[in-house]
Amino acid sequence: MEGVLVTGQAEAELAGECVRCLEDIHDRIVADFQELFVYEESDTAQSPHGGEDDDVSRLEGDLLDLEPVLRDAVVLSLPFQPLCRDDCPGLCTECGARLADDPGHQHEEPIDPRWATLRALSQDSGPARPNET
Repeated sequence: MEGVLVTGQAEAELAGECVRCLEDIHDRIVADFQELFVYEESDTAQSPHGGEDDDVSRLEGDLLDLEPVLRDAVVLSLPFQPLCRDDCPGLCTECGARLADDPGHQHEEPIDPRWATLRALSQDSGPARPNET
């Protein structure tokens, strides 16, 4: 008997933003955890170098501190990139419109900057007329 083995589940509420469309996300996650809390006089609490090991959870008298264990379990269960839904299309790269609200969202083809001056000339002169003599 080296200590007390604690096993359980932690349930937490998740609040954040979708990484693609920036919509608010509210969800619940469940994190499983298991940790051995060793007695202060246990051999497991001693490191091979003669000092105490910092990675070992210890009992403090008859009490144990679950906060670091719960925090680590919940943080590791959080999604790396939270999404509002799996097929979230995100935002338009040109104007920032939310593509889930407007799936047919389109823009005109961008003009090659080398031809932009010619387009400006054709718009200034109006419709082309045949030569008048």
